[in-house]
Amino acid sequence: MECSGVTLAKSHLDGLGAFAKIKKEPVSLTPGFDKVLDIENLARVSGLSTFLCNKDFSFYMDAKTENIFLLSQIHSNKFVYIDDKYRSKIKPKADAVITNQKNLPIAVLTADCVPILICDNKKNIIAAIHAGWKGAFKGIIGKVIKFMIKKGCKIDNINVAIGPSISVKNYEVREDFKKKLIKKDKKNQKYFKNKKNKLYFDLTKYIYALLLENKIKNIDNLKVDTFDIKNKFFSARRSLKLNHDDYGRNISIIMLN
Repeated sequence: MECSGVTLAKSHLDGLGAFAKIKKEPVSLTPGFDKVLDIENLARVSGLSTFLCNKDFSFYMDAKTENIFLLSQIHSNKFVYIDDKYRSKIKPKADAVITNQKNLPIAVLTADCVPILICDNKKNIIAAIHAGWKGAFKGIIGKVIKFMIKKGCKIDNINVAIGPSISVKNYEVREDFKKKLIKKDKKNQKYFKNKKNKLYFDLTKYIYALLLENKIKNIDNLKVDTFDIKNKFFSARRSLKLNHDDYGRNISIIMLN
């Protein structure tokens, strides 16, 4: 089997699928996906599925829209594992999902936080992580990787794509936030920048470092800023700055073919 995924951008790593950008930003897109989402720049990665997102949010992934497995995300370090024994019909409160099931698209929603797609092509296990600073700080990345290894995955076979998220130049934070991270590890000082009396945090760099700490070698960091409207991704911080009543969500999907 191969695995394929969508994080609304393109990854070059084999096994992490075809990715596409949002074509235009609707006024609102709720987690229920009841608004139209158009995408452009449809890409194809060698040997993997091509994805198409249309008005009913169905993807040509040999799976129906209603089968996309979503979470009730709570900025935690909790994950759920979906195997052939999983029977729950309730959307789990968690921020990562892992599965070994074929033709089951798993997904996370983001609007500045970091979406992470993970695939082990040899063991045929995939994962999708919603990694905001809270989840990352609480160790969700390490927990997911350790579980995958427990299930037989090998570090050398694990591919990871870091999807679109807010860039350091647009992620202003407060001093108490900095103190919290540095209290945990003094090395976290390097993820902060001061500019014109304002403090900024490099969330993506922090996530990347956590992946390296977990011995992950095959990492594709897309480096797409959700805050920059030219990239046509939803951004919570941009919407708040523009005094919008609501903001949409970007979806990142991966599936075993």
